[in-house]
Amino acid sequence: MIIYNVTVNIDSSVHDEWLDWMKNTHIPEVVATGCFSAGHIFRIMVDEQSGVSYSIQYTAASIEEIQRYMKDFAPALQKEHTEKYADKFTAFRTLLEKV
Repeated sequence: MIIYNVTVNIDSSVHDEWLDWMKNTHIPEVVATGCFSAGHIFRIMVDEQSGVSYSIQYTAASIEEIQRYMKDFAPALQKEHTEKYADKFTAFRTLLEKV
């Protein structure tokens, strides 16, 4: 099992709208690609100087599924997020392997 993890810090001014969009639109769209069996969002429980941080974790059966997502789906989905919340977030991605 591979976890595709996206860590996002979102500006407080758009937080509520972003969280609703992530839970009800974006995460379901990512899972609907068929590359992932599940997607979950977790609030990172630290005091931030600005914004709120989240870990969004998508479960994939293999690295090949992650690669397929990155090639066929990620560019458009990431573009939509960037255009919608430009200058209101920072993000980085990591891959985790269950051992």
